[in-house]
Amino acid sequence: MSQKNSPDLTQLRDQIDAIDADIQSLIAERAGIANQVAASKRNDLSAVYYRPERESQVLRAVKARNKGPLSDEVLVRLFREIMSACLAQQKPLNIAFLGPEGTFSEMATYRYFGHSVQAMPEASIDQVFTEVEAGVADFGVVPVENSTEGAVNNTLDMFLSSPLKICGEIDLPIHHYLMSKQPKLSDIKIIYSHRQTLAQCRAWLRNNAPDIETMGVSSNAEAARRAAYSEHAAAIAGQTTAAMYGLQILHKNIEDQADNATRFLIVGQQLLAASGDDKTSLMIAAKDEPGLLYHILRPMNEQGVTMTRIESRPSKQGRWDYVFFIDMVGHIDDQPIANTMREIQRFTKHVKVLGSYPKSV
Repeated sequence: MSQKNSPDLTQLRDQIDAIDADIQSLIAERAGIANQVAASKRNDLSAVYYRPERESQVLRAVKARNKGPLSDEVLVRLFREIMSACLAQQKPLNIAFLGPEGTFSEMATYRYFGHSVQAMPEASIDQVFTEVEAGVADFGVVPVENSTEGAVNNTLDMFLSSPLKICGEIDLPIHHYLMSKQPKLSDIKIIYSHRQTLAQCRAWLRNNAPDIETMGVSSNAEAARRAAYSEHAAAIAGQTTAAMYGLQILHKNIEDQADNATRFLIVGQQLLAASGDDKTSLMIAAKDEPGLLYHILRPMNEQGVTMTRIESRPSKQGRWDYVFFIDMVGHIDDQPIANTMREIQRFTKHVKVLGSYPKSV
């Protein structure tokens, strides 16, 4: 294109400035209406200020309207931050997560709730549940399964006794980085990381660092902290952790599976209404009799209910006594799932609804 026919740069910048002013005005208008919604709820003692199912509906609409050039992921992230900031005008949500700072759980917290929340790092999954149960935190964020290594048993076991409900989920792509104060792998004598992370990088470690000792620690952030204070140590952790602890990245994306991801659950005290695209999670206490699993799965097949996950865990109630954790597509109020529940209850000791919640957007 010739210079003569090229758009005038000053004119384009003026258009951008005008659009920016319109965007800012509309965001302010949205925040004002959000304040009106909050004011109307103050007279209702049972009102809930943050509704995950409503937020999920808004974000799905964002994706449905998107015609580019920005990706769905980018637009969802922008709208999450707008909603997070509008909600924080009344009171920022307190969100407990498996800490310390710099963990993937913290990343999942901000990815799900936006950055206008008060993030509370906790030392253990148990403590996350305790803070939410006590009302100190509004919600908690905990890992439940990894696409490479499977279930996070500590999280599943908490549902054996906790009254908390699952209020949401988020799938987070996981990439691991080897970091150290040392510039070369040959100078490293020990590598710290969380046990799950070491397992997710098992093949890389075997092929590239077969003679270097590995040690499991409580979190990847703790691994980075140790590497920062040790002369010949390295850590495997997320990319942002390197900057937090002054470490240099020696190797990136060392996870064995390129599509490695972790699913996180949002736990709270609400049993949510349907959002239109939901999952339901159950915990089933089994009777010790033949054909039990058949009696659990048969009603799902007959009702056309899709099961996305099943795990078994010791019930802690007796030797060889187990419970099943099952995820299904749909809401507990949907007729097919309600029918399935009635059938399952005929053949089991106890069925506990862990939550019906929006699918990850």
